[in-house]
Amino acid sequence: MERSSHVAVQGYYSESAERLGQRYESVTFEAVHAALLDLLPAAPARALDVGAGTGRDAAALAERGFSVDAVEPVAELRQVAARLHPDTMVTWRESALPELRGVEGPYDLVLLSAVWMHLLPDERPVAMRRLAGLLAPGGILVITLRRGEPPTDRRMFDIPPEEVAGHGLDAGLTVLRVVEEETDRLGRESVGWSSLALRSGRA
Repeated sequence: MERSSHVAVQGYYSESAERLGQRYESVTFEAVHAALLDLLPAAPARALDVGAGTGRDAAALAERGFSVDAVEPVAELRQVAARLHPDTMVTWRESALPELRGVEGPYDLVLLSAVWMHLLPDERPVAMRRLAGLLAPGGILVITLRRGEPPTDRRMFDIPPEEVAGHGLDAGLTVLRVVEEETDRLGRESVGWSSLALRSGRA
């Protein structure tokens, strides 16, 4: 998310970085992405974690043998990540969707965990084309979406997976799997999740 249009969203995560770090790290990468783990490329491979937050997923991918670039626009979250995962071989970058300036592919895996639902409608196709362009041939894009009534303390949208899949198809990606989970692993009522895996068919 570009800083000029997402100050309010980033402000929430800046002010809540410590609390969110405890929340995010209380659930493992394997638990969050269990339904899609079999689709991940084999290591060693190059991975990009967009909106990496406190580094849970980026650190887990590095431990699995991936070369990981983690993109996070909020400095306070990057600071929490450095404290929680000091020995992890992850390269951190300050950038944001939809442009992701300064990020260069190709990547075998691109992951967006609880990020896409912050994008404005006109930003989503732009972001999808950018992500598709970062994928290596056969590369996998994984997106998780928070579902349910959006909170009032930051900008968020309840985006159906069908819309995301449509943007992916328009960008030349193939939908591999869509998973719906009605329960939230953090125990929040009225919060569910959708997960999508898409593949690049570029030669």
